[in-house]
Amino acid sequence: MEEKKKTNKKFVIIIGSLVLIGLIYGGYKFIHSLSHEGTDDAQIEANMNPIIPHVSGYIEKVYVSDNQKVKKGDTLLIIDNRDYKVKLEQAKANLLAAKSQVGVAQASIGSYQSNAAASNAQFKSAGSSIKAAEIKLWRASQDFKRYKNLYDNHSITEQQYEQALAAKQEAEQQLEILKNQEKASANQRNAAVSQTEISENQVSVAEANVESAKAALDAAKLNMDYTIITAPIDGQLSNVEIQPGQFIQPGQSLFYLVNTNDKWVIANFKETQLEKMNIGQSVGIEVDAYPDYEFEGKITAFSPATGAKFSLLPPDNATGNFVKTVQRLPVKIEFSKDNDKEKLARLRSGMNVYVDVHLK
Repeated sequence: MEEKKKTNKKFVIIIGSLVLIGLIYGGYKFIHSLSHEGTDDAQIEANMNPIIPHVSGYIEKVYVSDNQKVKKGDTLLIIDNRDYKVKLEQAKANLLAAKSQVGVAQASIGSYQSNAAASNAQFKSAGSSIKAAEIKLWRASQDFKRYKNLYDNHSITEQQYEQALAAKQEAEQQLEILKNQEKASANQRNAAVSQTEISENQVSVAEANVESAKAALDAAKLNMDYTIITAPIDGQLSNVEIQPGQFIQPGQSLFYLVNTNDKWVIANFKETQLEKMNIGQSVGIEVDAYPDYEFEGKITAFSPATGAKFSLLPPDNATGNFVKTVQRLPVKIEFSKDNDKEKLARLRSGMNVYVDVHLK
């Protein structure tokens, strides 16, 4: 009987101890939940820059290997640039030809301006000659009238009358010739002026062609530069699955360059956890890969929409049977500067973490 009582007593003590431990743990968790919000739906993120060529061509040489660390400006690979060299030389030749066309057009302007000036001088000279011819015709007409009256009165001979008539007719013909010459000079002047304007327009076109050729040369130089692909940032490469002789095209993603100097955490909290969460609150970050060290961070941003809204097929609660599902909102958490830099450098994008937000 005594042994039975002792056994029952031990059992009661064990049960009581377990209940007490459970109450203490439950009380701790309850008190902790009043000032903390946590989730294990969180991962480390980093910028992953795709290495994308601007020009097409065959790879001449690859200078990097899988998972290699690189600095900004380091050469990653080179594309065979022989085709682009030919295009560059052609662009240089086109620019020289365009510049020579400008010189030819400018020289023709001077020639046509000289012709216009000469034609204008001839036009003015013809005008002066016409005035002199008009005066001569007026004088011959007046003489003819007097000789005609004298001839009608039989005061002069018929030969004298015919000489006066011939002088009048000659003056009329000379005036007509000079007027025709004036018209011809005017036409030549107008043609020379028009040709000068055309030449000036040709100069403008030639100058525009020079600018176009310069732009084409700049594009050819740029394409030559694009045949050397360099690292845009400091970081670490992913698997480099390319090799010399492979043909690549613009916009083709070759591999990734991960920015290892800038990392943060994206934690997906339930919408029911967000009531007391605010930007600037401190966060404890436990990384599954390194459970013995707690990183420090703080909330820096809340997503403008839930994660489901950014999915390929977002839910539409207006159709079908509605089932309420608790949504999750991505929250950005940045690491503080007080963390161990060596441990922080060992973190990788995609690692799972547990975050604990300190609400107070």
